[in-house]
Amino acid sequence: MSAAPRRLPVIIGFGGINAAGRASFHHAYRRLVIDALSEAQRLQTYRSLASMMNFKADPADPATRRHIDQHTLIRRIEGFDVDQVPVNRSVSLKGENDTGLTFLMARRHLPENPHPGWQITNVDRGTVRVTITDTFDVLLPDHRRSRVSCAAQLPSGFDPGALYQSRSHPRGLQLTVFGASDALRSTGLSLTRLKQEVAPDEFAVYSSSAMGQLDPNGYGGLLQNPLMGRRPTSKNIALGLSQMPGDFINAYVLGSVGGTAGIVGACATFLYGIRQGVSDIMEGRKRIVLVGNAEAPIVADVIEGYRTMGALAEDEALMALDGRTDGPDHRRACRPFSDNCGFTVAEGAIYTVLMDDELAIRLGARILGSVPGVFVNADGYKKSIPGPGIGNYITVAKAMGLARSMLGEDGLRRRTQMQAHGTGTPQNRVTESHILNELAGIHGIEGWPVGAVKAYVGHSMAPAGGDQLAAVLGTWEHGWFPGITTIDHIADDVHDSNLLLPMQHVEVDRKEMEAAFINSKGFGGNNATGLFLSPETTRRMLERRWGKDVMLAHARTHEAVAAAAADYDAAMERGEIMPIYQFGEGVVQGEDLDITEKTLQIPGFGLPIKLDLDNPFGDMTH
Repeated sequence: MSAAPRRLPVIIGFGGINAAGRASFHHAYRRLVIDALSEAQRLQTYRSLASMMNFKADPADPATRRHIDQHTLIRRIEGFDVDQVPVNRSVSLKGENDTGLTFLMARRHLPENPHPGWQITNVDRGTVRVTITDTFDVLLPDHRRSRVSCAAQLPSGFDPGALYQSRSHPRGLQLTVFGASDALRSTGLSLTRLKQEVAPDEFAVYSSSAMGQLDPNGYGGLLQNPLMGRRPTSKNIALGLSQMPGDFINAYVLGSVGGTAGIVGACATFLYGIRQGVSDIMEGRKRIVLVGNAEAPIVADVIEGYRTMGALAEDEALMALDGRTDGPDHRRACRPFSDNCGFTVAEGAIYTVLMDDELAIRLGARILGSVPGVFVNADGYKKSIPGPGIGNYITVAKAMGLARSMLGEDGLRRRTQMQAHGTGTPQNRVTESHILNELAGIHGIEGWPVGAVKAYVGHSMAPAGGDQLAAVLGTWEHGWFPGITTIDHIADDVHDSNLLLPMQHVEVDRKEMEAAFINSKGFGGNNATGLFLSPETTRRMLERRWGKDVMLAHARTHEAVAAAAADYDAAMERGEIMPIYQFGEGVVQGEDLDITEKTLQIPGFGLPIKLDLDNPFGDMTH
């Protein structure tokens, strides 16, 4: 007896936010290749960005466009003063003579446990005199200049926390609410409709941040407040957890009771979540999966931490590359596969909605592409935990093997592209280029197009693979492969005999580009490579499985879905729609459930959860 055919995970929606703008409907992608677009497309992109940035000016005006250009993508940090980063300096104080050191202070400011060497006398009801004869260690407020002054920030003027009742949420969770809402609404299918079509346990959400929430409303406040004379809040631990983006989506965006997990794999986290979603859909465990991540690491302490690792592009090193003394070229801070000096920190949230092919066709869903496989492998024994290893050779090789079996040798050689991890570090340019070049040569590929969008949007950690996917989906829609425009040459130690590393945008035939690979290499040995199929390739596969008549029916049903999606996009361009955030709404209690031996019905869902489960080990138990 042959096994049932696997369901195909189809991409039906995509959204979020990064330094290039809103991801849905390819707005962020168009910012990357804006110089190659038609005037109508450029105008639409600038109009969308102006609305998002609350910049009320004519998007056709060259001055407006210059302002938007300067306040998107990688640029000088705006979220804090890089010239005046607050720090505390540890010093030892001692009096000049035998009388010691004497000072007055408010009684309420006395430590709970004064040092045994303190002599405390009353001055009045609210003041005491403290005399110290020993050496006294104190922390004095100070400031320093950050040696890294650039990052890939959200477009200036966009404040995700102002769009809903954010209640002191960490910035990463604010991005989560916006990104997940954008992705869901981009499908053109209402949440109410989806809840009528799919059983509650056939949904899943896989979302996390790689680093947790590190600003003062998250773990930053938990760890720093006691040292700054403040108390941690009741929210610091809970909202700082790495899986909290997924928890927020379930509790406040979807109202989901389905599968959930905060799968973390450093810089490969996005693909880790996609892999789980793909597996669930292929095996029939889930029918709709929302996958994505949010990260907000543009925090002075985080940047300093990465800098001391030697991982970031420091101002002095950037100036040395260019022979400049007047300051770094912030726009060109990230230079993948060229002479470079480190990566650039970024913030963002990217989400995609996956659905099984049968349901997608029946609902007339958008078909943006599909995902037949994602491969994950560790590095084995390592000399250094953040250093690269051999795991990425395995993931890329397996993804290429799957592409060859699905598209044929000629399809793999001539009709695929690669979006590389491309961090902009000296180590990455050598190791990743060697992997891609060697495997391209093994398959007889010449001039394999390899992109590196971190040149524009920096390294957002967990959502980084989503930034790469946004570029892939945009290329399939508009036909421009983003070049690595921050570089003017390929470094001598880069392996590129079989690769095309374009420094300008390259026009491609959208129908000829059958598939794309997305590659991620994460700290600690977290490697992932995904194979993504184009909309054209996906439709051909669906027609072979379901037939022309079914696909014609899908096209007719799709008209209303496409119109709803377009209406949402237009309303977002006008700034008329707020994120989905249902705090305390639609809460279901245990007594509201209708439970029998075989079903569990939840209010708000059209279908019940089935409790009459098959015994998967029948041959062992009977």
